[in-house]
Amino acid sequence: MARRRWLVALAITVSILFGIIADSFDGGGGHPKQQLSMCAELILPAGYPCSEYMIETKDGFLLGLQRVSSSSLRLGSAPQRGPPILLQHGLFMAGDAWFLNNPEQSLGFILADHGFDVWVGNVRGTRWSHGHISLSEKKKKFWDWSWEELALYDLAEMINYINSVTNSKLFVVGHSQGTIMSLAAFTQPEIVEKVEAAALLSPISYLDHVSAPFVLRMVSMHIDQIILDMGVHQLNFKSEWGASLLVSICDTGLSCEDMLASITGQNCCFNDSRVAYYLEQEPHPSSSKNLCHLFQMIRKGTFSKYDYGILKNLKVYGTSNPPKFDLRSITKSLPLWMAYGGNDALADITDFQHTLKELQSTPEVVYLENYGHVDFILSLRAKQDLYDPMIRFFKSLGKSSSI
Repeated sequence: MARRRWLVALAITVSILFGIIADSFDGGGGHPKQQLSMCAELILPAGYPCSEYMIETKDGFLLGLQRVSSSSLRLGSAPQRGPPILLQHGLFMAGDAWFLNNPEQSLGFILADHGFDVWVGNVRGTRWSHGHISLSEKKKKFWDWSWEELALYDLAEMINYINSVTNSKLFVVGHSQGTIMSLAAFTQPEIVEKVEAAALLSPISYLDHVSAPFVLRMVSMHIDQIILDMGVHQLNFKSEWGASLLVSICDTGLSCEDMLASITGQNCCFNDSRVAYYLEQEPHPSSSKNLCHLFQMIRKGTFSKYDYGILKNLKVYGTSNPPKFDLRSITKSLPLWMAYGGNDALADITDFQHTLKELQSTPEVVYLENYGHVDFILSLRAKQDLYDPMIRFFKSLGKSSSI
């Protein structure tokens, strides 16, 4: 195992030395195409009114938010917006994830057509957000964050902003990392008091039963720590270096013929013919520290803040171990709706049951035996399997009874 880790490190080092990472050890590399705004590229062409917003977090990151309305608003037949709802994407994705299929199949469009005031979140580092008030994306400090900051700064600021603009509590929908962020944020009373209810797709708080072969291979090789030790702070799998890293891991003996299934589990229902289009938008960058935090959760079986090691933990937290996010502190009065899948290799059933046991409330639960991790946002059957039941849940609450 030590020899295999050394070979991977050598392969990455050679790639870096021979220019696969250009400019700096940020993992960026390459020169991405010039993009329009998300509204202009994905929403307006489908016939839906869309507005762009930029908000600033307490630590200076500039996040892109989009606000999407029903296509009927363009015709002036729906003068009043419904209740606000925030869509929060997963790891290596951004707000575009909710609009990758046609309007009859994509949750963002479906919610707008049902009269919701749809807000679309994009966390720091993704292509639809806007950098930092003072830090360059080429600097290490720009990428010094994990899902902990995404929960307590990014999601918190999105919720605060939408609440202030609409003067209303909001619904939150999260997928994958978006559910980690949501559950962590909901442990904070000042955040959860502005949330009416939440729907969590592929809910994650514990990760110690992850079964995805590709992920487990990276964990066993300590790829996360190798990358950090080498000074790579941005993970961008659209870059040449990111693709080279994946190939290096596959060359250690793991079959990567079906890369997606080896990461997410076997997905039953998404449209294979649209993969090229999906890959025009995904994946988005994230930080190496974020990956390391997630791998800590897999290794340790904890739902905790970032583990810096004993000495730095004492300095940062005042304790030798990082503080846990206590799911029992999420108020029982917050209505929760959760959907999970039998083929999901990331949000494992055992881990999901662990989450349920720690919650004070009894969420409404939907189980889909054939669904893998990606099916929850890209399944061609998601409207009838997931989105219609989710909308019924939201409409069953007094706030949305008028839509």
